[in-house]
Amino acid sequence: MDFIYQDPYPILKDDTQYRKITSDFVKTEKLGEREILTVDPKGLELLAQEALKDVSFMLRTSHLEKLRFILDDPEATDNDRFVAYNLLQNAVVAIDGELPSCQDTGTAIVMAKKGENVYTGVDDAEWLSKGIFNTYQERNLRYSQIVPISMFEEKNSGSNLPAQIDIYAKKGASYEFLFLAKGGGSANKTYLYQQTKSLLNEKSLDAFIRAKIMDLGTSACPPYHLALVIGGTSAEANLAAVKKASAGYFDNLPTTGNMAGQAFRDLEWEKRVQLICQESHIGAQFGGKYFTHDVRVIRLPRHAASCPVGLGVSCSADRNIKGKITKEGIFVEQLEVNPKRLLPETPPHLEAAVDIDLNQPMADILKKLSQYPIKTRLKLNGTLIVARDIAHAKIKELLDAGKPMPEYFKNHPIYYAGPAKTPEGMASGSFGPTTAGRMDVYVEEFQKNGGSMVMLAKGNRTKDVMNACKTYGGFYLGSIGGPAAILAKENILSVEVVDFEELGMEAVRKITIKDFPAFIITDDKGNDFFENL
Repeated sequence: MDFIYQDPYPILKDDTQYRKITSDFVKTEKLGEREILTVDPKGLELLAQEALKDVSFMLRTSHLEKLRFILDDPEATDNDRFVAYNLLQNAVVAIDGELPSCQDTGTAIVMAKKGENVYTGVDDAEWLSKGIFNTYQERNLRYSQIVPISMFEEKNSGSNLPAQIDIYAKKGASYEFLFLAKGGGSANKTYLYQQTKSLLNEKSLDAFIRAKIMDLGTSACPPYHLALVIGGTSAEANLAAVKKASAGYFDNLPTTGNMAGQAFRDLEWEKRVQLICQESHIGAQFGGKYFTHDVRVIRLPRHAASCPVGLGVSCSADRNIKGKITKEGIFVEQLEVNPKRLLPETPPHLEAAVDIDLNQPMADILKKLSQYPIKTRLKLNGTLIVARDIAHAKIKELLDAGKPMPEYFKNHPIYYAGPAKTPEGMASGSFGPTTAGRMDVYVEEFQKNGGSMVMLAKGNRTKDVMNACKTYGGFYLGSIGGPAAILAKENILSVEVVDFEELGMEAVRKITIKDFPAFIITDDKGNDFFENL
């Protein structure tokens, strides 16, 4: 047999539109017969800084056009349209560069391909990290990176570093980049399933996909860009492909395989998986057709004894942006600068929401909510207590030590969230909900002690939460995941830290809200929206 080398991921073209940042920081020099592209490391810093800035406040045109498509689709449900319209409004607010599109401004990830004829003379990851650091320091972004001091002691790094930076080698004299800001929601909805050859037939694969799609739930803020990768030379290779496919990086792969093992997109299965997602009726968070915008199915070679399958998403905060450095200069992908043009002249017609006054005794709030079925759309007004992972853990420590639960946890609904930095002159930074499921382990004990009787967050929850709500008379309300900027601008009137100030974005806060949108997801009778799909 003759030797054959195949580029494992032969991207056939790059039809990305770029904008030029600068012609500075690059020059060409001759080294014998080679032309070397010399890049001043300040160019790396500038590129990373600009890319992370843009991707925090802007989105791709193609992504926003898919939201508008939902509004124009007569088959979309009212809930689909409600979510899509809010996400478009959110993009209009975020474009001003003050409030990031999502409060979880993510882990900074850089995937780069450095040409053999590119010279920087430095540790490139250090200078890329410096650019990322600049953006998170200068902009109203959130520091989400928790660093271990010991096995159990952790602290917020205060800079959103470290970043994940992976640099590969390639031929030529150019430097290519994919920058991603991946929030915990979408990252936590990446799954690896170790399967076998028995999966690789039409019936088995169809059944597998129908079952595993339900693992995704809504906590990562659909509509999703879904990636399904089948095969891979290792589990690590499979999951790396999932991440890049969800970011659209592999859109221009071939659509057939070959004997050298090239990766390819399977367009037929992309259509089939998209239909399966529509038939799930999960919709854009609260029921409907638009669980996914689109699907990418990538097929990879595999070891004969293995068949890794990866499933992942890019969420409604679709923060992916390309960059490149060539002898012509430093470039970054052009994102949409005028999302307002995609808003319809009039909002979609929706049935009136039910007003809920939160500034009344908890017993009266529960009595009011008990009058309405699951899926009821609400407008919340009044006071919320904001608490998420670390605050819940600290309150459990109090209970374990025989101390009482703080009264604020009993007297007010609990909003699972952690804000981005507050812009000057505004009441709040971007402040959307976080994933409810992470707090499920606390619900039964807290409700038994009179707390967490009304919870507000995003995504589906476990049976334990339904049972606790039925036993103790509690409710879980779903907030739209994604539109964090517009919530801060229009629905949050004041923010005050009331406990654990040292926790930064994880501190307990009291906020005042106006016309805050929500849905009844789990009621005091044990009914649950997602269980009834």
